Amino acid sequence: MILPIYLYDHPVLRQKAEPIEEITPDIRQLAQNMLQTMYAAQGIGLAANQVGVPRQLIVIDLGREEGMAQPLILLNPVLEAVSEETDQMEEGCLSLPELRDVVVRPAAVQVRYLDLAGREHRREAAGLLARVIQHEIDHLHGIYFIDRLSPVRRLLLRRKLDRIAQGNVLPPYPVVLGTAPVEQRPAL
Repeated sequence: MILPIYLYDHPVLRQKAEPIEEITPDIRQLAQNMLQTMYAAQGIGLAANQVGVPRQLIVIDLGREEGMAQPLILLNPVLEAVSEETDQMEEGCLSLPELRDVVVRPAAVQVRYLDLAGREHRREAAGLLARVIQHEIDHLHGIYFIDRLSPVRRLLLRRKLDRIAQGNVLPPYPVVLGTAPVEQRPAL
């Protein structure tokens, strides 16, 4: 099922996501729905709070061109190490449609997470995968990629951000506007 994506400046996007204590059928279904939503929106990563569920779950699929044979589903992801070397790359976000900017991030990371079977994994990532992991984990902490920009750059983006929050920038996928109340969802 394709879920609506919550747009800037909805309060759920600033919430810190809660850890997943038990991997239930609802959590597994949420992960599948998030993948379908991400594909429908032509994204490469999605955090659960972007679909209104403040839980520590992210999905990523960079596609076969980037060497991913299957999508990654990460529960309770934690960055255990980041490289001193940094990299600059333009980022976008499904919660910030039509807004892109260059963000500096560590070039490589090591992440620890659980899969849907409850098994713990550690994975090293570099390049685009490292960037997407960091971007999505930021969402779980209530951080947008624009928060990583200089204050001057954020000030220059203010008008675009206001247009998104006011519903004047609507992408071709279902959304919940920043001013809309959060739906009551069943506890997962």
